[in-house]
Order: sequence, then C-alpha cells, then structure tokens
Amino acid sequence: MLSKLQKLSTVSTKGIRCFSRFGHIEMGPKDPILGVSEAFKADPFPDKINLGVGAYRDDDCKPVVLPSVKEAQNRIIQANLDNEYAPIVGNSRFIQLSKELAYGADCDSKYNIVGLQALSGTGSLRMLAGFIARHWSGETPTCYMSNPTWGNHHTIFQHAGLKTASYTYYDPKTIGLDFEGFKKDVSAAADNSVFVLHASAHNPTGIDPNAEQWAELSQLFKKKNHFVCFDMAYQGFASGDCDKDVEAVRTFLKDGHQICLLQSFAKNFGLYGQRIGCFSLMCQDAEEKARVESQLKIIARALWSNPPIHGARIVQTVLDDPVLKKQWYEEVNGMASRIINMRTLLKKGLEDEGSTLNWDHVTNQIGMFTYSGMTGEMVDALAKDHHIYLTRNGRISMAGVTSKNVGALAKAMHIVTKDGLTN
Repeated sequence: MLSKLQKLSTVSTKGIRCFSRFGHIEMGPKDPILGVSEAFKADPFPDKINLGVGAYRDDDCKPVVLPSVKEAQNRIIQANLDNEYAPIVGNSRFIQLSKELAYGADCDSKYNIVGLQALSGTGSLRMLAGFIARHWSGETPTCYMSNPTWGNHHTIFQHAGLKTASYTYYDPKTIGLDFEGFKKDVSAAADNSVFVLHASAHNPTGIDPNAEQWAELSQLFKKKNHFVCFDMAYQGFASGDCDKDVEAVRTFLKDGHQICLLQSFAKNFGLYGQRIGCFSLMCQDAEEKARVESQLKIIARALWSNPPIHGARIVQTVLDDPVLKKQWYEEVNGMASRIINMRTLLKKGLEDEGSTLNWDHVTNQIGMFTYSGMTGEMVDALAKDHHIYLTRNGRISMAGVTSKNVGALAKAMHIVTKDGLTN
C-alpha cells in the first residue's frame, strides 16, 4: 500500500503502467482578478463594464502608450543598440535616475543607497524577502502588511519562507483610515519588525495617511526600530505630482530611517508588460553598501540572472532628456487627472440618482482604485443585474470608469446600495 506521501496516480503510457509523481496535486484557487476578467469576457451584453483591471485605460477604455514612451522607443530603435545581457544589477543609468526620482537629485551626496534593477514591484519585493530571509541580524522578523493589502504581498514573503502578519489599516465604518488601530499595531509589534507600507495610492483602498499622520507614524516606527519598506507603484500617477506622491518616503528619510524602496514603472509609464522596476536599500556607509550589493547580486542571479533591457532603456531615455522628462510629467499628470475627474463624476452621478448615502470617500481616496464600501452581495448584484464586474471586496478600478459609462455605473450602484453600505 502506498504511503500518504506516495499517493501517486496510476497512468498508462503505451501500455506500460507507471505512477505519476504529481497525481496528488490539488487544483489551486483562482486569482480573484482573473475570475472577474473571465466572467466579464463570458458576458455577451454589449455595454458590460469591467472595473477589475488594474491597468490605465483612456476614456474609450483602451490601453494607452504614452507619447513620451513612443518617442523613447523610436530613439532606442534608431540607435541600433545590441541585445546583449544586462549586468546582474541592471542598467546603471536607469538605476541612478530611478533613485533620483524618488530620493531626490542630491541622493548620492546624502545617502549610501544600493540600487538594482528588478522585475517591477513583484520582483523588487521578492528580492527584499530573499535578502531578509538570508541576511537578517538576529531572530527572523515577522513581516507586516496592511489589512487589506495588494493580494500578492503575503504570498511573496511567504514564498521566501518568512512569517507574515497584518496591521490594522481600513475602517469599514468610515470607509477610511483606522489611524488609531494602525498606530496600536505598530506599537504592539515586536521591536525590529518589518513593515511594508504603500508610499501613495494605497492598493486596494485608495486611502493614504495625511502629511501629519505620516510624520507621527515616522516617529512611532523610529521608536520601535522597525524596518520600513515602501512599495511605490504610483509615483506621479496618484496625484499627478511626482514630488507629492513621494512625500511619505521623504518624511521618513528626513527622520533618519534607513528604508528599503520598491519602485515600479508599470503604472506611471504604462510599461505593464516590460516588468521594469528598481530595488533600493539604504546602508550606513560605502563599505556596508558594497557588501550588501554583493549579496543582493547573488539573490538576483538566482531569481532572474539578468534583468530585461528594453523597459529600462525606455525609462532611462525619458528621464535623461529634460524635454522628454517634462513631457512625461505632463502625461502622467493627465492620467491622474482623468482618474480624479471620474471620481468627481461618479460621486455626482450617485447624488443625481437620489442616493442619500455619504459618498465623500469616492473623491477623498486617491489613485487607481476606490474602495467603495459595497458588500460581496452588492457586487454580485452589479454583475448579475447590471453587467458590471469588480472584485467582491468592492474595489473599483477607476481606470475602467469613463465619461460614457459613469452614468450607468452610478445608477447601478445606487440601486444595489439603497439599504446602505455595510462592508
């Protein structure tokens, strides 16, 4: 009889009976975003609305390639560059420009920052998790993520063998930030824990602490000696201002934190498929920086060996040219402004439909997503009765809202929320 470990399915190959090594594997759960997309595609209704996608769309709900990106691509092609491997650390000029965009133009004179090109935000986070798992001084820390957070955060850290936990963030009663709960959990965590914070445009809630709250949190994190890691996927895309969207990071820098920063250029450059990001880690001095970089290169070598070159060249080309960089600033501001305008129109549409609920959170939140406060049952009703699709936590991708469908969305939301929001 086979042991529990050896539960292997019997299969037949050309008359020879053998055991499958993987017959015991169970079907994994579907990704919730993928499920929304599949349901949307299966619906034959012509005016269906997809509010699950986490990628920018224009007012016709079409993908966008920024003109500055197109120009950069043309220049790269005309330069007739080779396609040789990048160094393990990646494109050095891209890394430098990425650091300057986040830490400030004078970052090299003020800080000792290790930088490596990574596979967007996911790869940056995985590199961080691998580094903590291998090189943390003392007992391996618990890694804290906000509740709720981006669906991949816990998985990435757990994949590296780390223990994760959640800290209070969202208050369903106010559809806002539970600041007191946040502070309480930061204080209750063991000293020298790891905390992953969203630099701006918190995913999925769209709720950020204000400047005063960030300043208070910085002092609290400092008191507890926690290691602060900023996941920054929306610089410029959240408010339309690259400096404003990095204010939280710079507050912690001013207060003397040695942070880790995980930058993604998917949203603000529209480079979703290029998987382009930058991992950076602050060190005490140049000698420590050299040692840390040597170990990070070993991790990068095992994860992806050499990062892709095209996306890095695009970002480098844009940020290295003052004219093109100015154009990009204007374009990313335009994307943010469209999202902000859709928030305003959605709130007004709900009020025009006669809703007496408080929808201030729609315009108070920021970035690509709105945490609507709708229950899973309300979301189900939107899909079944109104052909509108979003994740069951009530998260709306504002990129899917357009001037053409916002009226229908407001009407449907009013219908399903007449009895109140009770998420």
